[in-house]
Amino acid sequence: MNTTLSLLTKNVRGVLAASAAFSVMAAAPVYAQEAEESAKAEDFEQIAVVGSRAAPRSVADSAVPIDIISDEEFKQQGATDMVSMMQTVVPSFNVNDQPINDASTLVRPANLRGMASDHTLVLVNGKRRHRSAVITFLGGGLSDGAQGPDISVIPAAALKQVEVLRDGAAAQYGSDAIAGVINFVLNDASEGGTFEARYGSYYEGDGDMIQLSGNVGLPLSDKGFINLSAEYRTADDTSRSVQRDDAAALVAAGNTFVADPAQIWGSPEIKHDIKLFANAGLELSATSEAYIFGNFAEREVEGGFYFRNPHTRSQVYADPDGNLLVADLTDDMSGNCPNDIAPGANVLTNQRYIDEVANNPDCFAFNEMLPGGFTPRFGGTVTDMSLVFGTKGELANDITYDVSLNLGQNEVDFAISNTINPSLGPETPTSFSPGRYTQSEQTLDIDFTKPFDVGLYEPLFVATGFQYRNESYESVAGDTASYEIGPLATQGFGIGSNGFPGLAADSQGRVSRNNIALYIDAEAYITENFMLAGALRYEDFSDFGDTTKGKIAFRWQALENIAFRGAFSTGFKAPTLGQSNVRNVTTAFGTGGELIDRATLPPTDPVSQLKGGEQLTPEESESITFGVVADFENGLFITADYYNIELTDRISTASGIALTEEDIATLLAQGINDASSFSEISFFTNDFDTTTEGLDVVANYSMEMMGGETKFSLAYNWTSTEVDRASENISPERIRMLEDNLPAVRYSATANHTNGDWRFLARLNYYGSIFEDHLDSALPIDKVGSEITVDLEVAYNFTEEFTVTVGAKNAFDEYPDENTQYAGIAGSLYPTTSPIGINGGFYYLRGVYTF
Repeated sequence: MNTTLSLLTKNVRGVLAASAAFSVMAAAPVYAQEAEESAKAEDFEQIAVVGSRAAPRSVADSAVPIDIISDEEFKQQGATDMVSMMQTVVPSFNVNDQPINDASTLVRPANLRGMASDHTLVLVNGKRRHRSAVITFLGGGLSDGAQGPDISVIPAAALKQVEVLRDGAAAQYGSDAIAGVINFVLNDASEGGTFEARYGSYYEGDGDMIQLSGNVGLPLSDKGFINLSAEYRTADDTSRSVQRDDAAALVAAGNTFVADPAQIWGSPEIKHDIKLFANAGLELSATSEAYIFGNFAEREVEGGFYFRNPHTRSQVYADPDGNLLVADLTDDMSGNCPNDIAPGANVLTNQRYIDEVANNPDCFAFNEMLPGGFTPRFGGTVTDMSLVFGTKGELANDITYDVSLNLGQNEVDFAISNTINPSLGPETPTSFSPGRYTQSEQTLDIDFTKPFDVGLYEPLFVATGFQYRNESYESVAGDTASYEIGPLATQGFGIGSNGFPGLAADSQGRVSRNNIALYIDAEAYITENFMLAGALRYEDFSDFGDTTKGKIAFRWQALENIAFRGAFSTGFKAPTLGQSNVRNVTTAFGTGGELIDRATLPPTDPVSQLKGGEQLTPEESESITFGVVADFENGLFITADYYNIELTDRISTASGIALTEEDIATLLAQGINDASSFSEISFFTNDFDTTTEGLDVVANYSMEMMGGETKFSLAYNWTSTEVDRASENISPERIRMLEDNLPAVRYSATANHTNGDWRFLARLNYYGSIFEDHLDSALPIDKVGSEITVDLEVAYNFTEEFTVTVGAKNAFDEYPDENTQYAGIAGSLYPTTSPIGINGGFYYLRGVYTF
């Protein structure tokens, strides 16, 4: 019976925190095992392997599936933003392009194991990462209303590795860990560094990207380190559009002011993207150390929006009867302006318009100011910052501790240009700042671990701890012109910056809450080949009450090379402050082909309650995972894990609900003075249940061939989601999007060959077919066909320090099936939620200097 532990074993057990679920409980580092200690390593689980490409990506000895992704794997691909990089290397991680999707353009929602983007908990160095201030009001169905962390602010240059737990872990880490946990482990080198320059462009000749990044490690006295990383990136926008039918008709009728294309579908312009990270540690004594890490990031993005037709856009160009909307600019309404001019094929050549409006100083129509219609440019600036500091070490009796304070903030300052506030008439500005949202979080963690000899094969490892978290969500009004009720409002003209009306001063505010958590984890090897682990966590939130969740996991080494593992857990996701309190107005595409203004109101707002809204409650989950691990002597390593997640009371935004005149009157009575511009409302609601099941397969194999070494890897995922219950607030099209908008099958197979100074990489990616509700407007594309893309990369080491890489992502320039059904409605040449994107092939050149 093993009753004593080596120092290394104690450290690793402390890191494991008695949980088989993950490697970073208590946020202590996991150190690589020395070769001479490999025999001892068989007695305990070594979850994270630091800096080793030879280690398997899925760790063999864990009770649940974990991927270990090295920094090199991130560098060896064409993607440059973190969410796209994660999709390449994690089998069940999916992300779509968001060409025109409101705030999703700023922070793209990503999905692990078929769950929404805020169902995955994100950690950095084992500490909870704060949420983004961006709520994805339009998230492609699955992530509608999600408010997850923004992982795109993390530069690849700052990373040592990424650890992905693909299993429910709310009992270990609290709210959000329903689909799993992603832990970004920062580089802790105290010397050396890298500098990288990268250029890329799409085959179409647009989307030019330039990225500069660097990392340097420095000693902090002789007992510590400070590691600094920076990244700067810009990228031009892309266009994969065709001319809209209505815009083409205007041009055919002689309107020469209409742009071609009138509406642009493509990646947004990244004006600048700055990311800074610092990580430092200092040994205080033989048994304790202090640590501190943090970041600052700022990203300015601008993308396309929907075209405003100069004949039909209501409350700008057209009245409710479809006639030209004409304003009387006199103070006493003495202009006798016409209200019965039918636009015809081209209103600019309509003689009544010419005589009675264009040449009449008392009358005004926006056709005079914007004769070809207009297409707003929407975006904003996302600012992110964090600071974590603490101390950890070992006390008497093998007790380890970790005490830390975590401060995080994310802010989005929206911007919209090339648009108007119609109610201000000819005096309107054309650029607006519609408002700012800020998510702030402060967390105190106190963690302890200790082994106990209870007569089992190995000691029982117990971890316990306390967490206090305070969070706030603040909304700040936009500039006055973005929400101002101008003099033309009484004549039927819309209020606020068209496309994204500003948040009014009387709607701004700050809400906050706090919660406390207590947890206990335990892990023990009952016999040499059988391990059990359990966890229990209690949390109490100030705004909705408490909850208790648990987990049990096992691992059985059935044969020398084959082991079975599994877990059952309960989980939860607390409604975010943003979901419970935000007010927002956005433009959506209506089922009749018209643009509508949809207001998102708090679920407790009287109008929301009239339509079925009520106080949000937590989402609850039950998760089962069962898998097999095969680690053969010839180097072949395979894991296969089945998962089943039942999620009840899921939070999402209700499908748009039409407002009656009575509803609008109620809103006006509440002081929401721009309510006359609303066509629909939405609100967050616990409105449906789902069952998601799937299979992840990860395989790795290395062999010598052609005078060098080749590493083969496979990452396969099958996922199926069924909506078990849904209220009338969720449309049938939304249900299909929830079930079928992600590919049921996705896999990637990679071969990476190294031969002397040369390296060759080829990756085949398969994406199964999907369903798309085009424009979220009951325009079904029943089958967006399956696709195969290929990534290629060649690298050469000119010296030991300098490497040049040439590569192509989607090298054979594959596109999704063309949008033959609805392309003319809004000008989108391809289905906008295609899993391979809509931009085609991307080539890049990268130079890396290592010192």
